[in-house]
Parts: sequence; C-alpha cells; structure tokens
Amino acid sequence: MISNRSRTPELEHDLVRNPTLGYEAAGTYGYVRCLEHGVPNPLVRWHYHEEYELHLIVRTHGKVFVGDYIGHFEPGHLVLTGPRLPHNWISTDIPPEGVAQRDVVLQFQGEPLLRAAELICDLRDVLPLLERARHGIEFFGMTERARERLERIKSLHGLKRFTEFLQFIGELADCTDYRLLSSAPLQSFEDDTSLAQISAIVDYITENCAQPFSMAELSARVNMSESQFSRYFRRTTGNTFTDFVNRLRITRACQLLMDTDRYITNVCYDSGFNNVANFNRRFLEIKGMTPKEFRRQGEARFGVQR
Repeated sequence: MISNRSRTPELEHDLVRNPTLGYEAAGTYGYVRCLEHGVPNPLVRWHYHEEYELHLIVRTHGKVFVGDYIGHFEPGHLVLTGPRLPHNWISTDIPPEGVAQRDVVLQFQGEPLLRAAELICDLRDVLPLLERARHGIEFFGMTERARERLERIKSLHGLKRFTEFLQFIGELADCTDYRLLSSAPLQSFEDDTSLAQISAIVDYITENCAQPFSMAELSARVNMSESQFSRYFRRTTGNTFTDFVNRLRITRACQLLMDTDRYITNVCYDSGFNNVANFNRRFLEIKGMTPKEFRRQGEARFGVQR
C-alpha cells in the first residue's frame, strides 16, 4: 500500500507552523519569518505555500523536487522558490538517530515588496529576482554568505532584521551564478484532495523508483481512471507520468555512476530500467550526454581515480 504520509492538503497553512517543528512563534517576527528543522520532520513533504522561500540545506544528501525539476542536493544547496511552486527535499542518508538541523529557511510575502517598489524605485532591483523565483532558482557560490546572512537575520528583530533581509535579497538579485530549476512556473491548483493523492504517488515512486510498476497500477491505488490520473499527475508535477519516472530513475542512475564502480549495464537495471538501449536513450535525452561520458566527467570534476 502507498504510505499515508503527505495525504493532508499540501497548501501550507499557519496552523501547521508550530514552533515545535522549527518555526518562529507567532508575534515574534515581522515581515520575514525564519525556520530551522531537521529530519525526520512533518514539514518534509511535497507542498507549497503563498510565500517566497529561501532554503539552505546544511546537512544530508538526497533528491530535490521543485516544480517539474528533479535533481540531487547536498550541504550548501541554496534555492529560492516562488509562491505556490511545489517543492520538497527528500534526504536519502538520514542516520538512525535523525538529524537535528537539516534546513535553514526564511519566508516572506511578495505582495508587500511589489507594492513598496511602486513607491520606492530602489526596490525595483529585486523584481527580476522575484519573477525568476517562480521557476525556482538554485544559487552557486553563495553558501557561506547565505549561512552568515540567515544566522544574522534570525538573531535580529524589527527594522534591523528587515534591513539585513533587504541587503541579502539585494545580493541574491545581483548573483549571476544561478540556474532556473522548473521549466515552467508551475503552480499548484486548488483541488487539494487530488493533490494529496498525487503527492502520495510521488512519495511512492520516489521510494520505489527502481521497482517495476505501471500507471494503471498506481492510478488504481488512488481510485482514478488512467486518463484522470494522467491529467492530474501532469498538472501537479509538470511532467507526464512516464517522464517523471524516467527523470527520477536517471537521477538514481547518476548517483550510482558517481558513487559506485558498477557496470553501466548493472546501473541500468538497478535504476529501474529493463532495457539498456532505452536507458542510454533516456539518459542522453535528459542529461545531454551518455552514461559513460557522465561518469568520466564526474571523475574529472571530483578527482576520482578508478
């Protein structure tokens, strides 16, 4: 059976923003709200909210989902997501005792900044950043600076916090070493019941991507026809079911190619593909290179000698 985890409606409301989970208590912050949490934690799920969110990973490795983007994260991973852009970070190396702090986060509403920019021209410099964030932005070379800024923002209150935030958001706006993650500014739709059902499927696929399953099997698990399931799945994830599974399996293959000496044929089957030709074709399509080339580039980048 598919896990019931993430079956609650995934629009994050204030009622779940409990200080025991890592949020600042209501009334203790102003425009900018800070959050820190570890794993496991109920906040780790496929979800979205109305705020912009800057997310820094400080521990663990795993898979990141932002809109229709699927990739790998590690400590130092820094991402800004826009309003209603679904996202999740799933750690794959959690020790038995868990991790006390995995995420350092700040959230802020976009509308006040947009309105203020109409009156204060200096604030207009951040508008392109806010627009890009609707796709999700991963920043590079900003890890240490981000950690310092986030710690300082959390330690301050009132105007001092807001001033520090503006300085930091200005630095992010000036950063040119970044990439957009989601191919489209995907936003979650209002059918929370269907979103929760698809979220459970996403969790199941993530945990079992190397195992064989079909769209017919999974649509039956949530009592949908295949056509209904296909439609909702694409609206929720930004991918067709087949593309989503292929991307997830290619992500797994990349990890195996980087972290092990297994033959590429074995990597193919270990990633959930049952045909080497199809695996090679999909890998080239998604990564822009063959599995062999990917492994070679990985060895050069990390100085791995095999």
